[in-house]
Amino acid sequence: MTDAQPPAATVPGPLQVPPRTQLQTWVPEQWPVSAGWQPVIDRFLAGAAGWQLGAFVRGRLAAGAVIYPPQPFRALELTPLAEVRVVILGQDPYHGPGQAEGLAFSIAPGVKLPPSLRNIFKERQRDLGLPLPSNGSLVRWAQQGVLLLNTSLSVEDGQPASHAKQGWEVLTDEIIKLVAQKADPVVFLLWGAHAQAKQALVVGGDRLAGVGARHLVLSANHPSPLAALRAPHPFIGCGHFGLANAFLQRLGRPPVAW
Repeated sequence: MTDAQPPAATVPGPLQVPPRTQLQTWVPEQWPVSAGWQPVIDRFLAGAAGWQLGAFVRGRLAAGAVIYPPQPFRALELTPLAEVRVVILGQDPYHGPGQAEGLAFSIAPGVKLPPSLRNIFKERQRDLGLPLPSNGSLVRWAQQGVLLLNTSLSVEDGQPASHAKQGWEVLTDEIIKLVAQKADPVVFLLWGAHAQAKQALVVGGDRLAGVGARHLVLSANHPSPLAALRAPHPFIGCGHFGLANAFLQRLGRPPVAW
C-alpha cells in the first residue's frame, strides 16, 4: 500500500473573459457613432489628447490588460445628438467581467445588478410606481434620447478609474458642451459630486449658444449605497424621473418611458 500523495497546488491561470465583452483593439475611427457626434470625435482623435489616449490604450492592450467595454462609443451610436433630451452622467464603466455595455450605469442583460443600478431602479419604482425591470440594460432609455455618458469611456478589469485622466475627459467635456448648446432644452441629471462638477459645462454651453439658461439641471447624491440616503440631497426620494418627464411634457414633448 502506497502513501497517498497530497494534491498538487493549483496556480491561477490568466483571467478568462469572453472576447465579445472586452475591447479588442484601439480603432476608434471604426467604432459606429451617430453622424451628429462625428465632428467632435474627429477633432478629438486628431488632437494631442486623442493621440495620448490612443497610445495609452494600445500600450495597455499590448501588455495584456483586459479593458471594458467592447464598444466605448456605444452611447453615441444609440443616442443621436439631435435626439438628446436627457443626459445622465456617470464616472467610468463597470469594471467587472461582462458588466459594461458602453452606457453609463447600464449592464448587459443577465448580469447581476450592481448596487448603484439597484438603487436607481428603487427610486424609479418609488417615484413612478413602476415595477422593477427584468434586467439591468438601459438600452431602452438610450433609444429614447437619454444620453448615458460616462466621463471616462474605458476601464480595466477590477481597477475602477484606471483610465481616468488619460484623455477621455477632454472628449466627454466637449460632448457635454455640445449638448448644452442645443436649442432644444435638455434635462441634465447630475448624481454625485463627480457629475455635479460638470455643471459649469452646461452653463457655459448655454452662454455659447447666446441665449438665457433653458436647460433643467437636477442634482442629487450618487445612487451608490454609501450616498443614496445621505442628507441633505439623498438620491432615494429625489424624484428626478418624474421631474424630468414633467419638464419635457410642459414643452410639448413626450415623456421618457423609464
